[in-house]
Amino acid sequence: MKAKLFVIGLFLLAFVACTSRAKVAEHGQSEEGPNPELSAIDSLMWRQPDSALAVLQQFTASPKADSLDEFNEHYCQLLISELLYKNYYGQSNREELLHAVDYFDSLTANMHTVPQQKQNVFLNARAHYINGVGFYEKGDVVQACAEYLKALELMEGCFEGKALIGKRAQFMANTYNRLGDLFSEQFMMESSITCYENALVYCKIEPTSPIGVSNILYRIGKQYDKMNEIEKARQYYRQALDCMADTNNLVYRDIVSSKVVCDYQYGVGIDRLLDELRQTIPFADNEAESLFRYITIGALFYEERIYDSSLYYLIPVFENSDNRLSQIQAAEYLRNVYDSIGEFDKANLYTRFLADHKKSEGDDKALVSKLEDMFETYTSQKQEKQAIEEREKAIKKTMNIIIPIAVIVALIIFIVLKLRSKKLLKKQQEEAKRALEEAGRQHEQELIQQREEALAAERTHRIQQSALSNRLKRSNEELRELKDQIRQQTDSMNPKQEAQALSFNDEPICRLIMERVNEGQFKSKMDYTSYKDYALGKDDLVALREAADRHFNQFTIRLAKAYPALTQGDLDYCCLYLLGLSDADVSALMQRAYNTVNERNSKLRRVFGSENAISITLQAIANESVSI
Repeated sequence: MKAKLFVIGLFLLAFVACTSRAKVAEHGQSEEGPNPELSAIDSLMWRQPDSALAVLQQFTASPKADSLDEFNEHYCQLLISELLYKNYYGQSNREELLHAVDYFDSLTANMHTVPQQKQNVFLNARAHYINGVGFYEKGDVVQACAEYLKALELMEGCFEGKALIGKRAQFMANTYNRLGDLFSEQFMMESSITCYENALVYCKIEPTSPIGVSNILYRIGKQYDKMNEIEKARQYYRQALDCMADTNNLVYRDIVSSKVVCDYQYGVGIDRLLDELRQTIPFADNEAESLFRYITIGALFYEERIYDSSLYYLIPVFENSDNRLSQIQAAEYLRNVYDSIGEFDKANLYTRFLADHKKSEGDDKALVSKLEDMFETYTSQKQEKQAIEEREKAIKKTMNIIIPIAVIVALIIFIVLKLRSKKLLKKQQEEAKRALEEAGRQHEQELIQQREEALAAERTHRIQQSALSNRLKRSNEELRELKDQIRQQTDSMNPKQEAQALSFNDEPICRLIMERVNEGQFKSKMDYTSYKDYALGKDDLVALREAADRHFNQFTIRLAKAYPALTQGDLDYCCLYLLGLSDADVSALMQRAYNTVNERNSKLRRVFGSENAISITLQAIANESVSI
């Protein structure tokens, strides 16, 4: 590796030396166009970037590089930056690239008045794209985003959709992918999905690689995974796997790993999922990938509270991973594990590590706000441009109808005047009239069709709004029904039952739980790990069971005898629901995914054979022990 880097350094130094003696065309633009050898290297780069880099090294070290004009100097610097990036090297010719960006900007500044220069737009867009890569390598996410958007604006402003094929389609797919990755890192999932969907369109036109389509489908699934839309995420993961012909690659193993986590949240058995994950480890390309698989396996053991196995997989990640995010993720699990088993000294070590590496929330919000504004501006301008283009197409279509009519009329008049015959004049007038009527009818049909399309779009919008309103009404009605059930249940309680329930709610553990619920204001769509400070410990759950047993005649013991299908974990959930908590509250307190808690709720209702809210059913069971 060091030898290769040294060779590349010599190659860049050789090129800088040769360009200092290069000839410059009088007006900056190459009179003969791109250098044929550079064009050949460019073409090779899209198929074999490693081979293209080697050829470019040879070219820049040859005497031919001494005669490059200004255009080809900057073209060569652009190729150097692109090939360094495609071969996983840092951007070592940063200053030269910035000059190339300014140069190509100057060539395309008056593009609307010099049509022949449109051929340079693609090079200009590539220069801005690779400039964005350079900003990203330096950690300047905002400037990187601005450069990617500039590249898209150049391409979409110059080329119509049918012209975005081949290398141009690949470039559009790569640019949208980079934007999607950038937004994904900042948890801007909706913006990221929009970019990945655009990338998918162009990747289907011209695949970026044999696994390009699968890779984009996987990235879309990851965004839905972050948004806790598990079913949609699983759907995209399945599509990605179905499109994958070759399973011996990193992307395939990443998809399997992500799908396993979703399947677990969906209720698939843990043993089968662990087997799937373990099968991917022997095929890992390096230790970093193996450690990444370890995180997933350790997390599953953690969720199952099999802490010894969880530690076996998580400790190597924290100690050996070079990826800071992987270390932070492992540290969070390790802190929670040691906290759960009572080894608080070890838990404090990971707590201090997390505190040292926690990013400023204010900085994150400011960065996300800037990126959202930039993407919203780009999207708005793109929509406005599309609307203008649609209007221009409509005008052009109308003119295509009117102009032929005018030509026909002029021709008829000319013939009539030429022949000077009344009979012929009358005949020609009738023909002109029929032609005008036919053209008028055709134009009228066009206008009617356009109006019907507009009305259909408006009806679709109204239907969507109506459906949204109906869903909101149904949700409000269900909430009112639940409140009515709780009110009826409360009204039907005799004084002794009511006093029993009140005294249970006054228990210290019950007051503690309700204080956390009131303070946290838990939301179902939030990641439950963000509420970890509100989580209940093992001692808290024991205290809650003991309080329920005291106040409701051995409540949990009666439940266990009456319903043998209930586990000890189910009894903890029953005690929480007895307090009238929602699934979102239980998810935050128990540190479980909302979908997992919702599935547990459904299981309990099936065990009890009741369609009522679980809190209503449990209250009724508890009150059976209180004499009337």
